[in-house]
Amino acid sequence: MLSLSQSLDAQLRAAMQRAFPEVDAGLDPQLAPASKPEFGDFQANGALPLAKPLKQAPRQIATAIVEQLQADPAFTDLCLEPQIAGPGFINLTIRPERLAAEVSARLGDERLGVPAVSKASPVVVDFSSPNIAKEMHVGHLRSTIIGDSLARVLEFRGHPVLRLNHVGDWGTQFGMLITHLKQVAPEALDTADAVDLGDLVAFYREAKKRFDDDEAFQSTSRDEVVKLQGGDPVSLKAWGLLCDQSRREFQKIYDRLDIRLSERGESFYNPFLPAVIDGLKAAELLVTDDGAQCVFLEGVQGKDGKPLPVIVQKSDGGFNYATTDLAAIRYRFGAAPEGDGARRVVYVTDAGQANHFAGVFQVAERAGWIPDGARLEHVPFGLVQGEDGKKLKTRAGDTVRLRDLLDEAVERAETDLRSRLKEEERSESEEFIQHVAGTVGLAAVKYADLSQNRITNYQFSFDRMLALQGNTAPYLLYAVVRIAGIARKGGDLATTNAQLQFSEPQEWALVRELLKFDAVIAEVEEELLPNRLCSYLFELSQVFNRFYDQVPVLKADPEALASRLALCRLTADTLRLGLGLLGIATLDRM
Repeated sequence: MLSLSQSLDAQLRAAMQRAFPEVDAGLDPQLAPASKPEFGDFQANGALPLAKPLKQAPRQIATAIVEQLQADPAFTDLCLEPQIAGPGFINLTIRPERLAAEVSARLGDERLGVPAVSKASPVVVDFSSPNIAKEMHVGHLRSTIIGDSLARVLEFRGHPVLRLNHVGDWGTQFGMLITHLKQVAPEALDTADAVDLGDLVAFYREAKKRFDDDEAFQSTSRDEVVKLQGGDPVSLKAWGLLCDQSRREFQKIYDRLDIRLSERGESFYNPFLPAVIDGLKAAELLVTDDGAQCVFLEGVQGKDGKPLPVIVQKSDGGFNYATTDLAAIRYRFGAAPEGDGARRVVYVTDAGQANHFAGVFQVAERAGWIPDGARLEHVPFGLVQGEDGKKLKTRAGDTVRLRDLLDEAVERAETDLRSRLKEEERSESEEFIQHVAGTVGLAAVKYADLSQNRITNYQFSFDRMLALQGNTAPYLLYAVVRIAGIARKGGDLATTNAQLQFSEPQEWALVRELLKFDAVIAEVEEELLPNRLCSYLFELSQVFNRFYDQVPVLKADPEALASRLALCRLTADTLRLGLGLLGIATLDRM
């Protein structure tokens, strides 16, 4: 209904201008979807705020607006007669023939009525961001799949999206790792694949323990950092080996989850760090405090009541995360070929980093590094908790490894499927079972996360996410399967040429739900909240199931059959496209 609402908004504005030419301020019809179906499709609330300046009752104002609307042929072609309700609300109902025409148009449109943006602009989405020499854990799950879904929606809308994996591939920890590698596995420097990531995680723990317990090892590690930063070839080779080993393991997870990313680690920005300091000096923002170079934040105070600093160069001359993030902002907004030329930069990280990014963003803004009209946004998300409400951990108290979590989801989906096949006395090939279990298991994990408001913590439950009832991936996948079954039973879902006619309330409810898709996608693009798309797809599935259960489809009268099959086809297409934008594959049989 996005195009219809835009047309209606323009007609309302013109009607208000004709009715009240004496009002100088911008006239806003305050058009919104109707709060209840009995109120029509849209509600215009713009009469109420005009009561004071016009010194008239809102219903009187609404009446004048309606008179002007009904004198406009474009409006009368679009809507039935407006109804004034309450103190001055204008309820608007789209003509049934216009709704049917919208459905017909979407049947022949691979974008299902979602327009591409008129002015596409480059977007950077920074997500996932694991650390080298550490396995991806459940904490990386949210960043990875939220970032991927947002990138998919932005790409679908027509924006060129650079999906960046800001990998932790630099810093003091590499001195510790390289020193340990040289001492306990020197053969790794000469032999390919002498260390695998399983060993590398234990290897990291061993190196960290030595660093904590052994002063001599600490000293050598610090010297190794200097060597690495100075470009020592052996140190760089060891560093590259550690990065390559980690990268290969990360890629296995990304391939499994169907995630596309371009890696650009922290190390990429090293050459640009001195320019950050120079730029902040030139902007007269830099202050020396206890030997460190800082920018004191405006409007942000510590417990002592003094402004909090963002440290950009430590007293020993070293740089930190804030410096790297500032260099990244400059590069991402910088014009090509010296930058990415982005107009919108989105960071998908846990909510615990909100203060860090708020500080860095303020510094970048005050330094003049964010172009006019460009957007710099932090997309925070809460914790993944166990069913006890505490941070999700293994029984041994360790952080849950992401690959273990995905394995368990698929195993549980397979167990459920084999049990269901036995109950239904169905026989399926092993290939079918493995494909369905893999699709359902991964879909369940993704959807359970994306369907939550990302800002809040959520409790992880395999039983809930794999349930065939409720707001779950299996419920949505089953709706797609149900429609595929209609086609197998003889329903030609490819029909697009028939004149669509609807008479049943359940048909009109489904029509109206289907036509909300474009507005939902535009909302996700703007608000960066994937759960809005999940809520829509769940509601669409519920409306479809009510329609299918209460209205004959394959046994419909000949004059109704084509229209009902068209609704089935558009529902399946909408569910497939919507789930695809969430990074979720669909099935024709389960």
